[in-house]
Amino acid sequence: MKSSPSHVRVGIVQQSCTDDRQTNVDATVAHIQHAASQGAQLVLLQELHTSLYFCQTENTHLFDLAETIPGPTTHVLSHLARALNIVIVASLFEKRAVGLYHNTAVVIEKNGDIAGSYRKMHIPDDPGYYEKFYFTPGDLGFKPIATSVGKLGVLVCWDQWYPEAARLMTLAGADLLLYPTAIGWGSQESDPAEKIRQRDAWIVIQRAHAIANGLTVLVANRVGFEPAIPQSSQGIHFWGSSFIAGPQGEIITQANQDSSEILLADLNLHQHEHVRRGWPFLRDRRIDHYQGIIQRYLD
Repeated sequence: MKSSPSHVRVGIVQQSCTDDRQTNVDATVAHIQHAASQGAQLVLLQELHTSLYFCQTENTHLFDLAETIPGPTTHVLSHLARALNIVIVASLFEKRAVGLYHNTAVVIEKNGDIAGSYRKMHIPDDPGYYEKFYFTPGDLGFKPIATSVGKLGVLVCWDQWYPEAARLMTLAGADLLLYPTAIGWGSQESDPAEKIRQRDAWIVIQRAHAIANGLTVLVANRVGFEPAIPQSSQGIHFWGSSFIAGPQGEIITQANQDSSEILLADLNLHQHEHVRRGWPFLRDRRIDHYQGIIQRYLD
């Protein structure tokens, strides 16, 4: 079993994407190299970073974007992780078998090996986010992935709205919670106040996960306008705002809302122990009275 380090420098890549896979991959590689040159030992990438966010429409031809794991992207990132001696968390459209696809985060260790994967569990089906058409719900459970920089509780986007997911990762020993993300405002959203409420809710819910579990949370979001595929005037303006929140919900660093950016932060993982001693939420949980949580609704 890998022991967790006391300190780790982390990097988050927030980038805009194009409809050309190679352009996206090249940009991602350059961002990772820059983060590593600044001392990052762990780099988190945004959700589905090799393409435009294709789930805005239902189109069977877009299944061609999927790839196997291991596959082309993990080959590139494994080589990069080994060359730079860093851990990389990437989010991919996984082709598991013919007609079976997942939204999958893969963790690549410093030696280039795949340390583990997480398949997105909560799958949305909303205007502009038709993910149920493309993705089979995950079947790997909420299990942290052991790496040289700690046990990573990797979740994906829509998972970030569910406190149960964060809690189960914590109870399984996660040292950090990580969320590759793709979220923004649809073209139809024109009310400035509503836009602010949506973005604020997204930030607050994840800061709450940090507080409730006494863990640092890393969030990597897309940025920029992406049209629906095929090309359309409709689309999503991804609001960026990638951030890192400490175990008391404090914002350690946050990206802008308009352009690509690399976030860097030095984390003291021993702080989690200090915070949990003062706020012993795990100690005081009434697990003997939580049976209702596994019900859809308590009628």
